[in-house]
Amino acid sequence: MVIYNPKDWWKLIFSFHKSDTFRITLPGIVGIAVYTAIIVYSEVEIFHLSFKNTTNIHALVGFALSMLLVFRTNSAYDRWWEGRKAWGGFVNSSRNFAFKISAYLKNDEQKQYIHFLLQNYFIAVKEHLRDGVQFDELIAHGQYQPEVLIHEGHVPNHIMHMLFKAIHASHQKGELTDHQLLLLNSELQSFTDNLGVCERIKKTPIPYSYNLFLKKMIFIYIASMPFGFAMDFGYWSVLIIAFIFYVFASIELLAEEIEDPFGNDANDLPTNDLTQGIRNNLKQILS
Repeated sequence: MVIYNPKDWWKLIFSFHKSDTFRITLPGIVGIAVYTAIIVYSEVEIFHLSFKNTTNIHALVGFALSMLLVFRTNSAYDRWWEGRKAWGGFVNSSRNFAFKISAYLKNDEQKQYIHFLLQNYFIAVKEHLRDGVQFDELIAHGQYQPEVLIHEGHVPNHIMHMLFKAIHASHQKGELTDHQLLLLNSELQSFTDNLGVCERIKKTPIPYSYNLFLKKMIFIYIASMPFGFAMDFGYWSVLIIAFIFYVFASIELLAEEIEDPFGNDANDLPTNDLTQGIRNNLKQILS
C-alpha cells in the first residue's frame, strides 16, 4: 500500500507509480486515438460527409454508464474497507488474547509455544489470502518445523486447531479456569470469524455477467463515439475520445484492483505491515 500525504496536491497530480492507470491504459489510448483519426479522416477527407451528427445519444448513454461505474467503484471499495476492518479485528483480538495469556498462564514454556503458534497463524493468514502459504516465512519452534504443514490443505485452520489444543491442554492441567477458558475461546473464535470474512471477499468476485456487461458497454460506447463526434469536432475528436476512454477505463481498472485487497498491488491493504505489527505486539506482551 502506498503511504502518501492526501493534502499534497501538486505532488499527487504529477506523480506516477507502477499502478498508475495512464501507463496501463496507454496502449488502449493510442489504439483509440488511431481508430478515431481513421474514422474522422474517412468522413471528412474521403467521403466528404456533411450531415449533422448528434451527440445526444452518447450523452444519455454516458450518464447511464457513469452510474454503473459509480456502483462498480463503490462495491469494490466496500470490499476493500470490509477487508481492512477484518484485519483491524485481527490486530485488536490478538492484543486482547496476548494480554489474557500473559496474565492467566504461569507456565512460561506453554506461553512461548502459544506465542509461536500465534505468529505463524497470522503469517499463514496473510499468505493464504494471496497465492498460498510460503513455508519458508513460518517460524520454527524447538523440534516443530513448519515443513510438517506442507501437506495441510488449509494451513491457518491447522495452526488454529493446534492453538485450541494447546489452550485445552492448559485447562486440563489446571493452569486455566473454566471462566478463563471461555474468555480465551471467544478471542480465538474472533480470529476464525475475521478469516472467514477475508475468504468471502477473496473467493466471491463481482458477478461475471455484471462485469462482462460493463466492459462490453464501455467498448461499444467508445467505439461508436467517433461516428457521432467527427462532424462536430473534427480532428479534435481524437483527443476528446482518447481522454474519455482513459477516464472510463481507469475507473474500471481501479475497481478491479481494490476489489481483491489482499495482494501486493500498490492500492491493496498493507497486510505485510499489519502482520509485522501484530508480531511486534505479541513479542512485547508475551516475551
